[in-house]
Amino acid sequence: MAKYDELADSISSINAGVTMQWTSSSNNTGIIKQYPRVSGFILAQKPNLLRVIGQAPVIGTNIFDMVSDGKIFSIYIPSKNEFLTGPANLEHPSEQTVQNLRPHQLMQAIFWEPISASDIVLLEQATDTESNNSDYILTVVAKGAGAGTNWAIARKIWFERVGLTMARIQIYGTQGEITSDIRYSGWQLMDGVEYPAQITLVRPAEGYTLAIIVTKLTADKEIAASRFLLKQPAGTQLVQVGEETGSGQN
Repeated sequence: MAKYDELADSISSINAGVTMQWTSSSNNTGIIKQYPRVSGFILAQKPNLLRVIGQAPVIGTNIFDMVSDGKIFSIYIPSKNEFLTGPANLEHPSEQTVQNLRPHQLMQAIFWEPISASDIVLLEQATDTESNNSDYILTVVAKGAGAGTNWAIARKIWFERVGLTMARIQIYGTQGEITSDIRYSGWQLMDGVEYPAQITLVRPAEGYTLAIIVTKLTADKEIAASRFLLKQPAGTQLVQVGEETGSGQN
């Protein structure tokens, strides 16, 4: 628990050069599509400021540009001449899985919420069947707001037992479902802080996996507020993501 809280409290902002690869899957068709790997940047500052830019390899032109202040998010997609905007916490999956990426999902992966002194935490020893590593698992238990006990799993935090490096975080929803399954590897010292070189975020309900490789990191430096601003370019189509229509579609 002390190791985890040390990691969670060690970083308040990041400015990272990254490569990203998006994989989407459809529960209806079973089709899995892997998109080409792109380079880009992730700028983030606690508690809720985020900007993510994806660029085409070699030529470096922007494929997408996303910003969020924790309440509203906006994405500019030059190839489609579209500017998408909507609530940052929208949870209604779209058939276009790339539209299902939400800022808070990524923030959960790149920053970590400390364990509160009031949290109940259980310790388990287990083996991760995918990595075949022996792990310690911290299960953070939360009490619901309803009558009775109503206990539920909030998070499971996996530590590889030999080096005590954080290997995985699973975040649970109110019905006991895994909402985010995040894996970490390649921990190293970057700009004076310990940070993973590889982050893989899986969102089962939204049908996507986002693999991130951190190539360069600047941590705990103040980021100018102007870098989290993105205005709709003239002549682009405005798309309101998540608004209910008469047909009931998002």
